[in-house]
Amino acid sequence: MDISRDSVLRYHSEGRKGKIAVVPTKPSLTQYDLSLAYTPGVAIPVLEIANDPQLAYEYTAKGNLVAVITNGTAVLGLGNRGALASKPVMEGKALLFKRFADIDVFDIELDLTDPDQIIQVVQAMAPTFGGINLEDIKAPECFYIEQRLSELLDIPVFHDDQHGTAIIATAGLINALELTGRTMAATRLVIAGAGAAGIACAELLVLAGLTRGNITLCDTKGVIYAGRPGTIDPFKARFVQETTARTLADALVGADVFLGLSAANTVTGEMLQGMAPQPIIFALANPDPEIPYPEARAARPDAIVATGRSDYPNQVNNVLGFPFIFRGALDVGARRITDKMKLAAAHALAALAHEDVPDSVLKSYHLDSLRFGPEYILPKPVDPRVLLWVPPAIAEAAMEEGVARRHVDLASYRDALESRLGKGWTLMRSIFNKARSNPKRMVFAEGEEDRIIRAAAAIQSQGLGMPILLGRPEVIANNIQRLGLDYQPEVYNPRESPRLEHYAEVLFERRKRRGLTHIEARQLAMRANYHGLLMLACGEADAFLSGLTSNYIEALRPALQVIGTRPGVRRAAGCEMMIVHDRVVFFADTAINVTPSAEELANIAELAAGVATRFGINPRIAMLSFANFGSAPQEESPQRMAEAARILQERRPDLAVDGEMQVNSALVPEITEQLYPFSRVKKANVLIFPNLDAANTAYQLTQRLGEAEAIGPILMGMKRSVHILLPDDEVRDIVNLAAFAAVDAQG
Repeated sequence: MDISRDSVLRYHSEGRKGKIAVVPTKPSLTQYDLSLAYTPGVAIPVLEIANDPQLAYEYTAKGNLVAVITNGTAVLGLGNRGALASKPVMEGKALLFKRFADIDVFDIELDLTDPDQIIQVVQAMAPTFGGINLEDIKAPECFYIEQRLSELLDIPVFHDDQHGTAIIATAGLINALELTGRTMAATRLVIAGAGAAGIACAELLVLAGLTRGNITLCDTKGVIYAGRPGTIDPFKARFVQETTARTLADALVGADVFLGLSAANTVTGEMLQGMAPQPIIFALANPDPEIPYPEARAARPDAIVATGRSDYPNQVNNVLGFPFIFRGALDVGARRITDKMKLAAAHALAALAHEDVPDSVLKSYHLDSLRFGPEYILPKPVDPRVLLWVPPAIAEAAMEEGVARRHVDLASYRDALESRLGKGWTLMRSIFNKARSNPKRMVFAEGEEDRIIRAAAAIQSQGLGMPILLGRPEVIANNIQRLGLDYQPEVYNPRESPRLEHYAEVLFERRKRRGLTHIEARQLAMRANYHGLLMLACGEADAFLSGLTSNYIEALRPALQVIGTRPGVRRAAGCEMMIVHDRVVFFADTAINVTPSAEELANIAELAAGVATRFGINPRIAMLSFANFGSAPQEESPQRMAEAARILQERRPDLAVDGEMQVNSALVPEITEQLYPFSRVKKANVLIFPNLDAANTAYQLTQRLGEAEAIGPILMGMKRSVHILLPDDEVRDIVNLAAFAAVDAQG
């Protein structure tokens, strides 16, 4: 990764200066809005909070607001750079809080070095915040400041340089010990660096089960041993050892684990040679490790190596911790961060690393695959699932320890966290819940494909359905092993199926007057796409998915031949659910019908309305055109859209439908109300396009330029639940469409 000085400075200075801004969350356009926001209306919540201080969490931003506070005495690996110079780091911290956990932050840089003055100032401003994140304050003052503030305040106080690093390192070590067959209690650990992070890591690892007597702590003077000349501060004194080792090199002889939290290039490959077999090397100095990753691997090829860098495996990155720890703590109104909460976060992260990795994460790191093992012991920082694993663990521990003001139902809480990932997650959660209520057997034609296997494993583990994979059992088994999945699927090889002759006869009977012979029917029944559809037609499966390795029409053709459309539906159609800035709009037809007639457009609109209803959305249908309500009476396309609206309105008077309409008139209610107050549709959420060119172009433009999330295409109008995947679908896309296929089958 090439990060130049110019690119960094340009990033910070271009456009609006810095990295964060304050954004209003309530309307402020009218006099009435301002009266509610400030005077005279604001007096009412003031009096309510004065009577009951806990109502500040209800009527203000306190419950989602964290102070990131520093004095700049230990900025990254740059030392004491002062309060002002630390501001870019604190703004960056604020950005990460918001980006990963939707937590608002005020960054506060204090021009103070006296610990008691810092404590006094933070205590005075504490009523503003739901939590305090201390950052880049040098040891040993940081220990004292955090301890006193935790005693004085009834909100969480967390020094990330200490506990954030400790939590992530502990999570990584839990998994590294598992991979090397070690136990915590028997592990010998050497720590280089006796500052805030080093001491915190040692203490948390003791709580996790490491024996204090097996920890050798080294500072800039070497090993902290009994009888060492000079004063040893009380925090280091907890790790004084009776040992003959005097240098870091001495201490590493026979050690199982090296944990570096010191400075670059303080360890050599020769020093690592004396460590135990399969050593664990965490070289976490920032930005450059104690020993570069390639050198550590060259010196000890049998080692598990982690650094703080993103360009090598096993990055120990605090962003896996602090946003999610505060998210969980804030959501239950925790009064403090306890040791049990820290361990809960570490174990949650360690467990998540065992799960299959989403395609979105693989793409971010330009990887084809990633699975639990020596080069993947921690989740990647961009993994969206961290939000769904760590905060619930924190919340549960806080409630168990009695430090939570509020108790939450953990299942409902996970649902609420999913909603923070976007509208798509929220909508799909409702579909997932429906799928789980009555799981269906779903057949995947391309069962040997990695993405299908991973999706099927997720579907089964989440209880969304019972996947059936078509393909060669030995190939599928080898792929499952290569992917590192704990999954035993139901597999059928179409060429060896005992039902082959029956399926061939069924296909022949359906297509014999379309020129199909017995021989051809048997050959087709051996193909996975036909075989799966025949399973569906014979009632031996409930849903069918195909298309990952072919184009849409090629995948659709067998479905139309074997299954066909529902009674009353002349043509199948495709619909995309588009999520744009938390607004949901359905586009149709985006996949099949090139230039539908007015009757066909009415059918497409009715089918799309049914899809919207399945997602719990009340459909408002706009028949789109370049013209508005008769403004181009001589043109065929607007007339066709108007006729389609008329047909559907007569057929389904319960549906809100109108047209022809331009996109602006359909989507912007202010325009409709001002210019076309007679319209039956304002702020449409189902858009019907005049032809395939317009629909397909519109949805792809919205997806790419508007950064919309697309779910689909959803195949509408089939007699049974059949859905077509796209070649570039990711695992999450496949799981989403499979869940909808299950709900479709229920209907």
